[in-house]
Amino acid sequence: MTLATFHIDIQDDNCSLHLTGDWQLGQAPLGADICATLPSACHSVTLITTELSHWDSSLAIALLQLSRWCEQQQIALNVKDTPQGLQQLLQLATDVPVYQATNDSAIGGLLAALRSWLIVQGLQVHDGLVFVGESSLALGRWFRGKASTRRSDIVFFIEQAGPKGLAIVTLISLLVGMILAYLGSVQLRQLGAQVYVANLVAIGMVREMGALMTGVIMAGRTGAAYAAQLGTMQVNEEIDALRVMGISTMEFLVLPRLLALIFIMPLMCIYSDVIGMIGGAIVANGMGVSYTQYILQTQIAIDWVDISTGLIKSLIFGFLIAIAGCQAGLLCGRDSNAVGLATTNAVVKAIVFLVVSDAALNILFDKLGI
Repeated sequence: MTLATFHIDIQDDNCSLHLTGDWQLGQAPLGADICATLPSACHSVTLITTELSHWDSSLAIALLQLSRWCEQQQIALNVKDTPQGLQQLLQLATDVPVYQATNDSAIGGLLAALRSWLIVQGLQVHDGLVFVGESSLALGRWFRGKASTRRSDIVFFIEQAGPKGLAIVTLISLLVGMILAYLGSVQLRQLGAQVYVANLVAIGMVREMGALMTGVIMAGRTGAAYAAQLGTMQVNEEIDALRVMGISTMEFLVLPRLLALIFIMPLMCIYSDVIGMIGGAIVANGMGVSYTQYILQTQIAIDWVDISTGLIKSLIFGFLIAIAGCQAGLLCGRDSNAVGLATTNAVVKAIVFLVVSDAALNILFDKLGI
């Protein structure tokens, strides 16, 4: 093994750095020693490797330090005569610049951060609107019988979102109905009007809580599942394979999930309403209201208009949950952390969509006198 050494030839303001011997780990000089030897008055440094024997990553590390030093001293570094592999390593290491903290003022930094945030949010809104438009077009093609969507896929996702989600919907709806009954009983008991607990629970479940709680459950359960499924397909490049084969991902992957939630959400909403009223009946019975009184009062309290408002909400909620989950999955990255981030984004977006749309629909119903 030949000892690793270097020497410097200076001609005018140009320096030639000659590397000789075996530059291998534990035997090679450090990059700091090379930088300390070079005069800072040089305008350029040329690497000469004609006498270089064997080398490994230690040489690349030393030259990377030399490259950083030359950049700081504004000295040109010429590596065109070095081995091709060494040039590739240096290019790979220097493509990403070293992070340097900015010295901008606090106000300037805040404005820049705010501007970047607004740009990102604007792009996300744009992408969301484009995705909604493409989904609506695909839905229209399905209604005309021109979409390449398999019925078996729709049935499969209906089973996933519906029957397999009854247990959690039952538990949550029962507890929500009992909570509404307890909240109403605090005030109604003072007036001796416990029977009106049935009105409170029935209207609350049918117009608001049934559709909203079912939507939240579906966002956390089904929307997250959609994002994880499509995100995993994106990581495994299965979606790219479908596009190469000319298969529309919107019709083949998104549309079955979208239709499944649109079909199942009204049914799940009605089921949630009934279970919530049962929970309210249990509490009302404990306050001296018989089940017969509770049922009769419930029939008086609600009509088909109230039921229709909840069903309309459930349809819109199902559409928004599917959009949030599928979009997050299709926009998933390709690293190990991407699927988790896509799932989180799907749930957060779906819940935000639910709350905003629910508030907008309530305002609309109020203006229409419904």
